[in-house]
Amino acid sequence: MNFLAPLFLAGALAVIGPILFHLIRRTTREVTPFSTLMFLTPSPPRITKRSRLENLWLLLLRCLALVLLALAFGRPFLRETAHSPLPPAGEGRRVVLLIDTSASLRREKLWDDLRAKAEARLRAAKPTDAFTIVAFDLTPRDVLTFEDWNKARPDERTALALQRLGTLKPGSGATHLDAALIHAAELLDQPEQRAPAEIVVLSDLQEGARLDALQGFVWPKNVTVSLDAVVAKQHENAGLAWLPEGDDATPATADTVFRLRVTNSAEAKREQFKLRWPGAPEFDAYVPAGKSRIVRAPKPPPGADRIALTGDDADFDNTAFILPPQTVNTPILFLGTDADEDTHASLYYLRRAFPPTGRQKVEITAHRAVEAVPAFQLQQAQLLVLGDAPSDAALASAAQFVREGKIALVPLADASSAQAAAKLLGVSLPATEAPARDYAMFAQIDFTHPLFAPFADPRFSDFTKIHFWHHRRLDLSGLKDARVLAKFDSGDPALVQLPLGSGSVVLLATTWRPADSQLALSSKFLPLLHALLDQSSRLPAVHAQYFVGDEIALPPGNTPLTIRKPDGAEVAAQPGAKFAQTDLPGIYAVRPGTMRFVVNVAPEESRTSPLGAERFTALGVPLSRDAASTVNAAQHEARAAAVELENRQKLWRWALLACLGVLLLETLIAGSLSRHSPQPVET
Repeated sequence: MNFLAPLFLAGALAVIGPILFHLIRRTTREVTPFSTLMFLTPSPPRITKRSRLENLWLLLLRCLALVLLALAFGRPFLRETAHSPLPPAGEGRRVVLLIDTSASLRREKLWDDLRAKAEARLRAAKPTDAFTIVAFDLTPRDVLTFEDWNKARPDERTALALQRLGTLKPGSGATHLDAALIHAAELLDQPEQRAPAEIVVLSDLQEGARLDALQGFVWPKNVTVSLDAVVAKQHENAGLAWLPEGDDATPATADTVFRLRVTNSAEAKREQFKLRWPGAPEFDAYVPAGKSRIVRAPKPPPGADRIALTGDDADFDNTAFILPPQTVNTPILFLGTDADEDTHASLYYLRRAFPPTGRQKVEITAHRAVEAVPAFQLQQAQLLVLGDAPSDAALASAAQFVREGKIALVPLADASSAQAAAKLLGVSLPATEAPARDYAMFAQIDFTHPLFAPFADPRFSDFTKIHFWHHRRLDLSGLKDARVLAKFDSGDPALVQLPLGSGSVVLLATTWRPADSQLALSSKFLPLLHALLDQSSRLPAVHAQYFVGDEIALPPGNTPLTIRKPDGAEVAAQPGAKFAQTDLPGIYAVRPGTMRFVVNVAPEESRTSPLGAERFTALGVPLSRDAASTVNAAQHEARAAAVELENRQKLWRWALLACLGVLLLETLIAGSLSRHSPQPVET
């Protein structure tokens, strides 16, 4: 039997009271008639060796009542024990050593301490044990598998594991501990294995470690997790991160001011730090402990691509690499005779639909000549817009452009404009003017198409405020591959996509000219054109900043690429592929071309405060009770289990009921004895 409040059992010492009460009697047993005693001095009876216990059953009942009362206050419960089946003879443990190689292990001598812990565990392995080593930062990597361990001779296994361990070193990646734990659990999830399995996490267990994926994860049976943490002498750390401007920011200039976030740990004693561009004076940054501050850096000197923080002992996250936003030129080709400043024409509004941003500059080139479009313009263009009365040579260039995988947008200014679209497609496309009415609206829109997908949210899907004064009625009965993306409320097709080669032609049964519609004045006009440009160009999204381990989408093309890493190494890559070897912070350059991109250490690695074991317990991680780093967590878990058992059993109620029964019996016996005691004789 166990007790939640064992100190209350000391109340059982109160049984001494009834015993003394029974030993000390201040009245004699017999009453002898005598004459008046008024002239005698009364004297109490003295305790002598002849004093003896009387009414033993009454004494025992009183003592038992006090013991039961103390027992009830001690909150007793019965421990439920469950014994795990012992592994068969000859089977040992299966252990996965999770070795943390993230950037935060570059502090102090944490890596040396971690390696020493790993070596000690490997040297203590028994001949029947099986070990595997998994290194992790952003992703888990198998360094030594169970198969490698079993293939080696028993006397060579430890040496093999130590040799593989010696190849590891901390990198610059973030700590995705959740992915590593799940990978280790999957390695141990073998139903045919009955031997106990253990995951040993060798890490600094810093607060920035990612654990989100463990929420709801179902752990295999007989798998326990031990947290063997390496502890830094100093938990103070300040981190530096660059905050790029948004994609819609104004283009960068030589006087651009960069924003930096400086964070300071809660345990820090320092609040004053220095920031500095290479070759430039320092400037101050004041950050209280446990806070973060946004600091605006002054204009960098020419060629400076990094800024450093000083005044902090852990320097693994004290450098932020910075590049001004690179503007991508995206040409659009317009085939037609529209004048640039004609407010009644389509080209005027098309030019104003693409204002320059910090990431993209759209250049619209108008081809008004009757000759074919020059080959270099056709190759550079990312979207083609067909205007009024294009020549046959221009239409042939447009068809070549579309067949190579791009998109041509054809707004129909009148019914005759459909003939130019028919020549472009090489099909028959009858068209007539729709009957005159007040206005038409978009009534049926295919929000599953990428062009309208950004408007699928009910907050943005209302197109009823766009009125169309005139539109053309298209006969699509002979075009089986036509996909109607939107219809007018009259049922006529409004926006149609037709395939041509590897690309497609998008027909708009009206225009955005003020005489035809309110489309150019609508808030939907710019997003529609940008979505169409993105679909046609298929250029990878370019961000101002990436983090270690991110995949970078390379630009498409036919020429093989070479990426120069910050350490000077060059890696071959294919155009249009994804580059994943971003294992170093710094500036990466893509050749041929002028593309460069920045890779920095993830900001969460700067959160180096120790992570409490209760975080793992809350996520359902089966922590090992005998792990030195989880003693407090195990004690808390045992206490919680004891409280749950006691609340379920409620033995104290039975103790109180027994105490009340004993007191009732004692009352009855005491009353019976008092009635049968001799009465004094009156004279």
